[in-house]
Amino acid sequence: MDSWIAETAAEIAHRLPRELEALVGVSSPSGDAAGAEECIAVCALLLPDEAEIERIPCSSPGHAQDMVARLRGTGTARVLLLGHVDTVVAHAQHKPLARVGEQLVGSGSVDMKGGDVIAIAAMRALARRPEAYAELALLLVNDEEWRTQPFAHVERFAGFDACLCFEAGELRDEHEAVVVRRKAAGTIRVEGHGRASHSGSAPDRGRNALLALAAAAQAVAAAHDPHGEAHLTAVPTVLRSGNAFNVVPGAGELFCDLRADHLDAIEAVLERIPGEVGGVRLEAELTRRWPGMHSQDATAPLLARASAALGRPVLPAARGGASDASHFAAGIPVTVDGLGPRGGKAHNPEEFVLEASLLPRTEVALAVILAALDAG
Repeated sequence: MDSWIAETAAEIAHRLPRELEALVGVSSPSGDAAGAEECIAVCALLLPDEAEIERIPCSSPGHAQDMVARLRGTGTARVLLLGHVDTVVAHAQHKPLARVGEQLVGSGSVDMKGGDVIAIAAMRALARRPEAYAELALLLVNDEEWRTQPFAHVERFAGFDACLCFEAGELRDEHEAVVVRRKAAGTIRVEGHGRASHSGSAPDRGRNALLALAAAAQAVAAAHDPHGEAHLTAVPTVLRSGNAFNVVPGAGELFCDLRADHLDAIEAVLERIPGEVGGVRLEAELTRRWPGMHSQDATAPLLARASAALGRPVLPAARGGASDASHFAAGIPVTVDGLGPRGGKAHNPEEFVLEASLLPRTEVALAVILAALDAG
């Protein structure tokens, strides 16, 4: 293994549990401006003194501003490191970091505050090597987990040589792996417009929005075909309708989460939803469009260089979950994701990072960053 990677990774990994504890200790559900501001403040304190910090508008209205930190150097490469500090966990369910056996359990630990602290630590280490880059930037956003608006930051980093995202890492064939392929993602929202009536004295005068939305949910679920050509998953996830137990619900809404190799397969599901069921008018729209990421060919030389520097393979992997890396991949072909620590149970009360993965995943991250800088 490259001696700088080995020494630097050991130094970083020694500090990571405490730094992860500080960041996970802040409850930061998507949309909570106060939590986001506190997270950004923690990250700013962990960044090197040389970093130029800028706050930029978030893609989602009403959210705290996102943060960009930049290191300027004398080299030629421009590389973007990417992360998010928001979680899906509400304040009431938030868990600070706690060591449970081999696990570091806490809200947002693996998705993706564990990756954030590795990226920030890499910025500190590379601040001492300005000859390696022209610019090393870190973008941390506050709305990744529940964004329905278009992503605002792609043009800001046009012309960068690589984008490296620090979502959770994984193993493949017992070797450390990174993500170079992701599915496209979409959210279908269906509004039901029926007519309310008394469910006891006049049930047939109503037009039941709940039943109509349930039919729409069944239509979406019928498109589910994870082993088909597009590897489409179509999952109804939220249904809201009705305000009282004795009233035919006259309105409601349905949300469905869809993933596929390409967006056109997701858009085609909209055509399966009827415009009317039982006298209830249904209005369906695709409120969230995230492109797929197909970087396996463009990143193969980078992973070969990273493997050589590491002295062991860094393997490519595919993942179904969405990530902001997908937004950059079309404009920055060398886009790699999954550079964070290994763990599990993301979006779950028992979410965790494997403490033993911190050192090897830091080694992987540093090797991939150096390989990206070498291509600039």
